[in-house]
Amino acid sequence: MCYGKQWRWPRTKIKNLLALGISLKSAIQHGVSSKSYWQMFRTPVINQAISNVWLQEQGLLSVKDLWCKAQGYTGRKRKTLSSEPTC
Repeated sequence: MCYGKQWRWPRTKIKNLLALGISLKSAIQHGVSSKSYWQMFRTPVINQAISNVWLQEQGLLSVKDLWCKAQGYTGRKRKTLSSEPTC
């Protein structure tokens, strides 16, 4: 979402979306949209371009991974029926 706020102008949005592999038609549709960046970055096209893998490559940390590490979850699945998250 912060990337959408940084890409303030339509020309910048289109240029960056094309660099992320979005088709020209979709990049133009999303770049010139009058919707807010909050709404635009919830679309499937943007979620495909800016995936969790891409964000990790940019150096961002996953809040889920940090929380699981702080709670002591090891990543192996437990065979219980409790509602505890398995990380």
